Amino acid sequence: MALEDAKNEMDHAFTRTDLKGPSFELTFAGATSFLRRRYSKDLSGVDIAVTGVPFDQAVTNRPGTRLGPRAIREASALQAPDPAYGWPFDVMSERVIVDYGDLAFDYANVPSFPGLLTAHIKGILEAGVASVVLGGDHYISFPILKAYAEKFGPMSLIQIDAHTDTWVDDDMDRVDHGTMFYKAVKSGIVDPATSVQIGIRTSNEDTLGVNIIDAREFHRIGPEAAAARAREIVGDRPCYLSFDIDGLDPAFAPGTGTPVWGGLSSAQAAALLRGLAGVNIQGGDVVEVSPPFDTTGATAIAGAHVAVELCQLLGWRMRGGA
Repeated sequence: MALEDAKNEMDHAFTRTDLKGPSFELTFAGATSFLRRRYSKDLSGVDIAVTGVPFDQAVTNRPGTRLGPRAIREASALQAPDPAYGWPFDVMSERVIVDYGDLAFDYANVPSFPGLLTAHIKGILEAGVASVVLGGDHYISFPILKAYAEKFGPMSLIQIDAHTDTWVDDDMDRVDHGTMFYKAVKSGIVDPATSVQIGIRTSNEDTLGVNIIDAREFHRIGPEAAAARAREIVGDRPCYLSFDIDGLDPAFAPGTGTPVWGGLSSAQAAALLRGLAGVNIQGGDVVEVSPPFDTTGATAIAGAHVAVELCQLLGWRMRGGA
């Protein structure tokens, strides 16, 4: 299919038969899956499953991230069908990516949610497929990491965020988007010595041994140096990348629950993610996109670009970095 065939193509989320390659569907029409990938629950031959987790019952401030997966999918349809800028390959053409749909759960039974999410991701991993998760609030990373640690052992974590999310909380049953990485470290599913948090600009005295490149340091050294330091910290260990959209400055991503000034620009985030090529990334998420506060759609657009870069990083690892 070529660009001139666009007038004959529609609803690729359901109609496409070739699971590789770009989509030339009209950006303003059709069913909006992530990047017009086919919706499928069949993971046979799939490399990357993009899945939504529309959960925001863990927020401490402004709600609305339950609408994030839908908004990110819609924003992804705005992207050109060309390969992601700055990469020497196109993951859509080299790897089979499907939209695995959203996690089904009972919104009124919050205690059951973590186990359902862990099982959801575990099913993807058992099929030999990597997951890219569209949130949802940031708590979702904890149940996801449980599934990854079960397969790979304690994970290294690269976290782009305004907050460390390691505030003390020894009640493992509490569902809170500010304490889940404390629980992840304390339960042994994240290795703090080989993990790094980038863009931090809120106070939390106990870092639990996690390496931190705070926002001031990031702005001083720049995204390329920050990426190099992150690669050095993580080494070749299995890594999970979690991108909280509030890692970006509110000027670039206002649609989030806990905005903090002084963050990364979109350009810096793009350079940072591209600079992480070579890490042994096994999966990732983009979280905290809150459409009710995203009046221009800029936050969802940023979230969609982050998700694409996560796919590219996974594709780079799958092709051996060549």
